[in-house]
Amino acid sequence: MREIGIDEAGKGPVIGSMFVAGVVNYGGLETLGVRDSKQVSPARREVLADRLASATEVFVLELTAEEIDRARETRTMNELMVELFAAVILHLQPDRAIVDAADVNPARFGAKLRARYEQECGRSIAVVSESKADVHYPVVSAASIVAKVQRDRSIRALESRLGVKIGSGYPADQVTVAYLQGLLRSCSSEDIPGYVRKSWKTVHLYSPKRYD
Repeated sequence: MREIGIDEAGKGPVIGSMFVAGVVNYGGLETLGVRDSKQVSPARREVLADRLASATEVFVLELTAEEIDRARETRTMNELMVELFAAVILHLQPDRAIVDAADVNPARFGAKLRARYEQECGRSIAVVSESKADVHYPVVSAASIVAKVQRDRSIRALESRLGVKIGSGYPADQVTVAYLQGLLRSCSSEDIPGYVRKSWKTVHLYSPKRYD
């Protein structure tokens, strides 16, 4: 049976891209010691991501902040996550997909994912959709590590290009908040850079009143 794990990184940040990764299961995966990416140091994640890329098939989709903003004009984030996870399945063509549910209702997410794939591909597939699948299934842990590494690399590249610290990009990160507040004070609403998710409530929260 060809089995894959899928997870995302960057669904919630106000700055930067989101990444969805799929990893094909293989013998010896568990010996790498993969775990939920949040339980692995950044340096170790980098090592594991490189080893996974050498040992098996890995596929990563990136959706930029601008693409997320455009998508949210016509559909919800949950609908968008179904599309992206289904695209990973279509690319890797497994018999079974184990996914970290991007919905508060894992069964609903799995059913929608299965239906979309079967509609587009014309064949059935087994889907295991669970909350915290990245903790319980090594192949999903592997996908979470790959997605997180891609997300972290993209943020560090953005910081290098801007020449400033922007933190993790998450609304709860005080470094990110400080950067975002300064940015919004210095530009008009039309000039907010494309790497900021303008559709996020965080942007409206920290925007000067002249933007309202």
